Amino acid sequence: MLVDDLFHANQRAKVERYGEVLFAVLKSAVYIDAKEEVEFNEFHLLMKDDVLVIICQGDRFIDGTPIATDTSGIQEYFTNEKRSWTKDRELLALGPEALIYRLLDTAVDGYFPVLDGLQDDKDGIERQVFSGDTAAAERIYLLSQEVIDVLHNSTHLNRLTQALGNGAAKYAIPDDLRAYLDDVSDHLTRVLAEAGELRESLSQILNVNSTLVAQRQNEDMKKISGWAAILFAPTLVGAIYGMNFDDMPELHWAFGYPMALGLMLGLGVVLYVVFRVKKWM
Repeated sequence: MLVDDLFHANQRAKVERYGEVLFAVLKSAVYIDAKEEVEFNEFHLLMKDDVLVIICQGDRFIDGTPIATDTSGIQEYFTNEKRSWTKDRELLALGPEALIYRLLDTAVDGYFPVLDGLQDDKDGIERQVFSGDTAAAERIYLLSQEVIDVLHNSTHLNRLTQALGNGAAKYAIPDDLRAYLDDVSDHLTRVLAEAGELRESLSQILNVNSTLVAQRQNEDMKKISGWAAILFAPTLVGAIYGMNFDDMPELHWAFGYPMALGLMLGLGVVLYVVFRVKKWM
């Protein structure tokens, strides 16, 4: 079962034990601002005794750094002072599980820049909606999908931390390490809260956009109806005088034609003034 899991990517975040082997699946997030998309990277962690194996299913490390194509680049990544864990003596002294917790903390912290990027795009969408841009609706739907993906993945990470916490007593996890896990859980709670608020905001923006679109369509229909009425008036006069009845007194009248034209123009002007007063035009 473990081997089968290792050969299948696109799994949700989870933690399982197979005898003496601890198997965990983490998902980190990176925001691609140019595409307004969230890229998720999956990692499989295998721990037995003092050995930890990290399997990267994507092309990035947990902190979002692209994986180098050569061995020297990978070695440089792990020996970089900014990422070196050898200085965390107190954390490493808590046991090999501390490395998994550190990786989990790194993955969770990566969700905050993602939320900041989504928040900036949400602010841009608000300005786009109130400016009357018709492309705002599609952008709202696309950004909502990204927020939903963040919610789903962070929810599974939260369940992972709960599972680790539930097994802390059974597997004799030190109290200091449990406190570290609680701190990670607090960060996840913030991620879930912010993502939920962002999703609610996008839903409200979509409702506002729908209202504005309906209002603009209503204004357009008023203008179309007004011009239709103005054009109908001369058409009605022309249709009546075009019947050519012999008993029509104006038919053989010398001023009949100018009167018909004047009536057409007068009705059109009167209707235009009325619609302007009612702010239909």
